[in-house]
Amino acid sequence: MYHVNNKNPFESVQECMLIGLFDKTEKFSGKLETLDESFQKGLTDLVKSGDISAKLKKISIVHSLGKTEIKRIIFIGLGKEKEITFDQAREAFGVAFKKAKSLKIHSISVALDTFVCERIPVEDAAHVLSEAATLATYEFAGYKQKSNEPDVDIETIEVFTDEEVDVIKAALYVGHAHGKGTNAARTLVNTPSNLMTATHLADHATELAKVYDFELEILEKHEMEKLGMGAFLAVNQGSVEPPKMIVLKYQGRDDWTDVLGLVGKGVTFDTGGYSLKPKDGIVGMKMDMGGAGAVLGAMEVIGRLQPEQNVVAVIPATDNVVSAEAFKPDDVITSLSGKTIEVLNTDAEGRLVLADAVTYAKQHGANYIVDVATLTGGVIIALGLDKTGALTNNEDFFEEVLKSSYEAGEFIWRLPYTDKDKERVRNSKIADLNNSPGREGHAIMGGAFIGEFVDETPWVHLDIAGTATISSSHDLGPAGATGVMVRTLALLAERFEPIK
Repeated sequence: MYHVNNKNPFESVQECMLIGLFDKTEKFSGKLETLDESFQKGLTDLVKSGDISAKLKKISIVHSLGKTEIKRIIFIGLGKEKEITFDQAREAFGVAFKKAKSLKIHSISVALDTFVCERIPVEDAAHVLSEAATLATYEFAGYKQKSNEPDVDIETIEVFTDEEVDVIKAALYVGHAHGKGTNAARTLVNTPSNLMTATHLADHATELAKVYDFELEILEKHEMEKLGMGAFLAVNQGSVEPPKMIVLKYQGRDDWTDVLGLVGKGVTFDTGGYSLKPKDGIVGMKMDMGGAGAVLGAMEVIGRLQPEQNVVAVIPATDNVVSAEAFKPDDVITSLSGKTIEVLNTDAEGRLVLADAVTYAKQHGANYIVDVATLTGGVIIALGLDKTGALTNNEDFFEEVLKSSYEAGEFIWRLPYTDKDKERVRNSKIADLNNSPGREGHAIMGGAFIGEFVDETPWVHLDIAGTATISSSHDLGPAGATGVMVRTLALLAERFEPIK
């Protein structure tokens, strides 16, 4: 899809050329000056008049009308050179590629050096180019009957640069890998729950293991019963769909030490159980396996990039439905760790499946754990729909996750986690823990419950209930699943150094 060369980008026949434009450009210079001369300085005049705008993410389209070999030029505004950020550059590329796709362009060329400045080195520009192109042009195929009109995708992206070709190719490959993993997670989450059961998730993990040579383990119900995964099995109790405990292992070091554990909530549909959700709240609950999607997407990125890191991914997959066999409020269950749990709310099921999953991750040698889950409506009340909530028991490890989230452009905000929070989830007269201490601090309580099973292992909890989906299209994709936290987890695996 991507081709890189050092030729002059304006000396060959091209369907479309993408050029970045910084603010206060009074005239074109270098290779762009040659292009401007083809238009008898007309491009400069258009910039001065404002018909070609350098305003951040503003699109301006110029048709050559035979004045140059390039049929159409898309200018994308980059704002002020001294103010542009990595995130803004990624979004600008996203806007440009969405426009190119809407124009039904098959092939697009990019004058990469026009996007480079002191704040955006050329390798970063190449990375966000390929990442944004992959993310912004994503579509979920859906299930409508197909029209006779053929789909048009951008098939070729020609990248022109004066920099070393191999360096740019490497950056493009990494950005593309991040985009592909995120899109894979989007597709998993967008798929309806009758077509994305625990078995389907296990099949997807099996395919990843084949492609990337991961070690694979899928526990069946009878195996979980033998091990004593009572918390996970309680949630599955009312279902006709068999549960799956999915484990993928990637070994990037000689010894299985300093293992990073990624744990994703895989509740494929959540009715709330006997604590039934209202009719408006139950719609969209196919997205309750967003954490599983994020972990599987991150594992795809890891498989593509092969970082020098040991990673174990654990996904407890089931639905949470109502039947005569379903678990009930007031039940007491025993987790894999041996801790007993009083069930006060069957709609607080995510923390139950994660309790056994983080315990199992530790049994597989995880020395650090990040769990990702669409866990609570409370995080939406607290932080809105554009921020992921976080809890941690280790400052240094949280800083590593935070740095990865900054680079990924996936905002997270740390919530407090105190001894009083721990006391609340331990407040049961008949069991070690209760799974729902009340609405107050709801997002914190959900994470604090999981923390009871992590113990001293460095841990970060990420609640993506607000960020896993979006209701309208945006610069980097359509409405629907976002694939949030795929890139944060992948970057963590690529960059993480064990904490001393």
